[in-house]
Amino acid sequence: MAEFHGVKSRWEIKYEWSGGIAISRFMQGLKEGKILGVKCPHCKRVLVPPRIFCERCFIELTEWVELSPRGKINTFSIAYIDTNALPISTPQINAVIDLDDARGIIGIFHIIGEAKPEEIYVGMPVEAVFRPAEERTGSILDIKYFRPLKEGKPNE
Repeated sequence: MAEFHGVKSRWEIKYEWSGGIAISRFMQGLKEGKILGVKCPHCKRVLVPPRIFCERCFIELTEWVELSPRGKINTFSIAYIDTNALPISTPQINAVIDLDDARGIIGIFHIIGEAKPEEIYVGMPVEAVFRPAEERTGSILDIKYFRPLKEGKPNE
């Protein structure tokens, strides 16, 4: 309820948001349990998160490819407080994941699960764990987390 010059009123504001062509398609892929990227026809890099043009070649990117859910940890941090600066009982491991099939300059920033902070290292092989299909909404959180690969093989 808002009040302006003694008049009370209720505003109903409706809006829509679009992530744009590339991110919208990327999110739809996540909802389907796939990680999608785009391939540059000139330099042959596969970029994820996808964009509509190659920043090196200045070429429009229209070739979509499905990527493996596997990758390696590029860098990571361990959070001991939440977003409200309150201590958390279980540290959260955040990492940038370079997917095996991608050749861009940016990886996917996400959470590492099924691991203890002392086990994590740069270069550690990991794989995406998707939420069950009925829980997916077309969000980066459709990937629940990335978990370490055991001996380079998918976890059961």
